[in-house]
Amino acid sequence: MYEWSDTDLMFRDALRGFIEKEIKPHVDKLESGELPPFDIIRKMYATFGMDEMASEALEKAFAKEDARERGETLPESGDKTAGFSGAGSMGVILNSELAGVSLGLVASMGVSLGLTVGTLRSRGTLAQKKRWLPELVTMEKVGAWAITEPDSGSDAFGGMKSYVRRDGDDYILNGQKTFITNGPYADVTIVYAKLDEGDASVDRRDRKVLGFVLDKGMEGFTQSPPFKKMGMNSSPTGELFFDNVRIGKDRLLGETENPAKGDGKESAKESFAAERIGIASLALGIINECHRLCIDYAKTRKLWGKEIAQFQLIQLKLAEMEVARINVQNMVFNAIERTAAGAKVTLAEASAMKLYSSRAATEVAMEAVQLFGGNGYMAEYKVEQLARDAKSLMIYAGSNEIQVTHIAKGLLA
Repeated sequence: MYEWSDTDLMFRDALRGFIEKEIKPHVDKLESGELPPFDIIRKMYATFGMDEMASEALEKAFAKEDARERGETLPESGDKTAGFSGAGSMGVILNSELAGVSLGLVASMGVSLGLTVGTLRSRGTLAQKKRWLPELVTMEKVGAWAITEPDSGSDAFGGMKSYVRRDGDDYILNGQKTFITNGPYADVTIVYAKLDEGDASVDRRDRKVLGFVLDKGMEGFTQSPPFKKMGMNSSPTGELFFDNVRIGKDRLLGETENPAKGDGKESAKESFAAERIGIASLALGIINECHRLCIDYAKTRKLWGKEIAQFQLIQLKLAEMEVARINVQNMVFNAIERTAAGAKVTLAEASAMKLYSSRAATEVAMEAVQLFGGNGYMAEYKVEQLARDAKSLMIYAGSNEIQVTHIAKGLLA
C-alpha cells in the first residue's frame, strides 16, 4: 500500500465534514475540560453507522463462539468493522484526522474501544464478553485500562504495588492507579494487580499479575476528578483508588490464573504493541495539520514586502516537515499492510514506530510554533495546542526512553 484508496478518501472527506460541523465549534470547551468527549464520539459513531456495524459484528462473533463451544463451525464472514480498527486504513484516517483537531478525543476513544475492548476480546471468556462488550463497542459505556501507578510508570510490572489476595472464591483488591485515561468517568475499567499469596519469600517484583474487570460504583472503588494537564486536554485523565474492593472470580480476566490463558503480563504486552502502533497514526495527524497550517501561513504572512514562503530558512522548515510526514506515513502504511496480511508487528517494531513518530511530531509542531513566531505562542493559533499535544506522544503509551529498551531487547534477543 502506498496511497489511500478511493473508499478511504471518501470516508476522509465525510469525516472532515463532520469534524468541521460537530467538533471544531466545541474545541474550546473540550480543551478546557468543560465538555467531556464521550457524547461527541457517540454522535460520530452514530453518524457513520459504526455503532450498528460494531454491534452486528459482535453478534456474529458471539454466534461463532457459541457454535464452537457446541462443537459446530460457522462459515467465515467479513468483519464490517475491520476497516475501523486502529490498524485498518479507515481507523488510521479516523485517528489521524481527529488528532489534528483534538488529540484527546482519539485518546479517550482509543482506550475505550481499543485497549478495553481489545483486552476483553482477547482475554475474556465468552460470558465476560457478552456481559461487557455490547455496551462498550458502541461507546454507550466508557472503558478504561489501568496499569500505571505513582511509582511504576515505565517499570509497570516490577514496580506494581496494587495487589489482590484470595478470600474464599473471591479476591480483595487494594492499591492505586494514576494517569488513567477516561479514569474519572469510566463505566468499565480493566485493572492489573499483583497476586499476594502470603509467601514472603517471593519477591514482590516476581509475583503473578492478574487482570480484573471493575464496574463504576463498586464498594471501595473511587475514581478521582480529572487532572489538569499540559496537553491532550479533551481526554479526562485521573487516579483510581482501591480499598478492599471485593471481586468475584467472574471478574477475573479469563476466569483463570493459568498463565497460558489469564496471565496479566502477556495481556498487557499485547495491548502495549497495539497502542504504540496507534501512536504513529496520531503523530501523522499532528504532522499533517502542522504542515498544512504552516504552508498556508507562509503564503500569507509578509515581511519586508515578501511572503515568508520565499525565504530559504522557511522553505527548509517546510521541506523537513514534508520529510517527516512521508516517513511517518510510510510507517503507518506498512503497519496497515502487515495487519491486513495477518503478519504480527512485534513489540520491538511497535516501539520503534512509537519512538520515531512521536519525536517527529514533536519536532514538527515546535518548528510550526517557531515559523508562526509570536503568533505561534498564542493560544488563538492552533499550532500552540498542537505543540502541547505532540509532546504528550513522547510520554504517552510508555516514555520514549523505555521504547529504546524494548527496541534493543528485540534486536539482541
